Amino acid sequence: MAAKKQDAGNTKKRKRLDSKTHESPSNSKDSNLAAPKKHKPDSVAKDKKQQKPPLTGRERRLHAKELADARKKKRKRHYTLEQELARLWEKMRRHEIAKEDRAKLVTEALQKMKGKIPEIAGSHISSRVLQHCSQAERDTVFEELRPHFLTLAYNAYAVHLVKKMLDNASKKQLAGFISTLHGHVAPLLRHMVGSVVVEHAYELANAAQKQELLLELYSTELQLFKDLVSLKESRLLDVMSKLKLQKGSVLRHMTSVIQPILEKGIVDHSILHRVLLEFFSIADKSSVTDIIQQLSSPLIVRMIGTKDGAKIGTLCVKYGNAKERKKIIKGLKGHVDKTAYHQYGCMVLVCILSVVDDTKLITKVIIRELQSVLKELVLDKNGRRPLLQLLHPNSSRYFSPDDLATLSLSIPSLSLKDQSEASCLTETKHVSLGDKESKEVMQVAVDEVNKDKTSMDDSDLAESGKKDPLVRRQELLIKSGLADSLLDVCIESVGELIRSNFGKEILYEVATGGSDGIMHPTMDEKINSLHNAVASLAAMPKQEDSQEEHVLENFHSSRTIRKLILDCPNFASTLWDKAFKGRSELWAHGHSCKTVSAFLESPDPKVQKLVKNELQPLIDSGILKNPKLKEQANQ
Repeated sequence: MAAKKQDAGNTKKRKRLDSKTHESPSNSKDSNLAAPKKHKPDSVAKDKKQQKPPLTGRERRLHAKELADARKKKRKRHYTLEQELARLWEKMRRHEIAKEDRAKLVTEALQKMKGKIPEIAGSHISSRVLQHCSQAERDTVFEELRPHFLTLAYNAYAVHLVKKMLDNASKKQLAGFISTLHGHVAPLLRHMVGSVVVEHAYELANAAQKQELLLELYSTELQLFKDLVSLKESRLLDVMSKLKLQKGSVLRHMTSVIQPILEKGIVDHSILHRVLLEFFSIADKSSVTDIIQQLSSPLIVRMIGTKDGAKIGTLCVKYGNAKERKKIIKGLKGHVDKTAYHQYGCMVLVCILSVVDDTKLITKVIIRELQSVLKELVLDKNGRRPLLQLLHPNSSRYFSPDDLATLSLSIPSLSLKDQSEASCLTETKHVSLGDKESKEVMQVAVDEVNKDKTSMDDSDLAESGKKDPLVRRQELLIKSGLADSLLDVCIESVGELIRSNFGKEILYEVATGGSDGIMHPTMDEKINSLHNAVASLAAMPKQEDSQEEHVLENFHSSRTIRKLILDCPNFASTLWDKAFKGRSELWAHGHSCKTVSAFLESPDPKVQKLVKNELQPLIDSGILKNPKLKEQANQ
């Protein structure tokens, strides 16, 4: 054993000796003698000598402490300045302070802020102090902030100061600010805070300045050629036509601008809504459907507060498939009443009630929320529109031309199917059937048309649902119980509604049973009760000392009753028996005489026969005008 250990030890010694003998010359002690010395240039040697030695641990700590102390002093200086400004603000905000004293305090505050406004722009005090500045002082502050506007636009606190400066800016200053945004509109719109500044500038801008901001989002070329486009070319299609821009490059640029904004959910601003509408006007089918798919969510609720945003909402409802429409409706849950009261948002509800076939979902989400605030909706200018759409769809009496235009909006790439079919069929008619080749061409064309028809039938991208509009209205109005609730509200508040500017229209439509007689015969009993309620109001005696006008003399109610007499014979008979029979001469004078004359003008012969004996003497005596003579005079 001892011999074996000794042999092993000798082997290890030999290995160590061998490794030393095979060691490279560079690692050996004598390698410097063997290899020639390389001389470095003098400049490199000097630089090496001039380099500072690395800092020791103690020196690094001292340096960090100095930086921290400098920051602390800066914060303390700003904190002291903010304290002084806060003290001055507390004095100048008092109501009892004189204007001269307030002006002195504002001047003092501005003197303290001079040269430091960009640094303390994030303070809420700075923007409040500027509320009481004179125009000259505001101009001075504006000039100081001008080089820093872009930086401040990204600051969550300084943005309030920037907005305040824009509110008080002159036309020249606003134009200068918008020019500073040139080349930065898209990046700012992608920023949660910066987008607020762009939107504020867009709202304050005139038409030319708005176009300047928009052109930058359409194409990179338009940043260079913006001066070549006039206000006449406000639409993107006109701009592209004038400058001969390639549709593909414009689409790519707009997609690169829009997609990051949608991904971040920054969809509240009207400038984006305008860009989306223009994008829809030129985009192909797949690009449009991608955008609709992204917007078909609770995001849509935040968009429909603007005119263009409501248009986007209606287009998403019209061209979204069943799944996307369901997401939009569910996204409205809890917001239906606010949406109904909104000037533009109510049109999205109108579109949903006109297009979507899933009446069970609409009843569950939308109708139930409308029923909870039904009386308030009936009396509201905007809130009544979804109800009127069910009672009398697309009526120019209740919807303005702009409203009807919004409902009839279309997306070219999704609406060209019918046109392409028609053009394709027209081309096939002109093909001669004389030769075999022409027959083959026609067969291919017919196959294409059939293919398009199949794809259109299978696709849910349709402007209206597959369900019959009358059936949809019956399900939403009658089956849901909405009509029953409407009748209850009209009967209970008949006096208030018939005298109001907007409530009278709902009452009229309900009393006549809606267009196409949609509420007959299911609701006939309650409709008769409403007729009796109106007739009872008209039958009340006229009181001179009453503060409330009689319904036959009130501007709104008298006209509504007159229209009901002309359009609803059942109501006319009930009203005559309850209110006018034996008392027609009393109401044949003054403002109410037009209501009495309506019985003679009724197109229903039964009504005319009913009132003839009592009203003919009034015509003969000249108290009432003969309606036949009136018609002859008009002709």
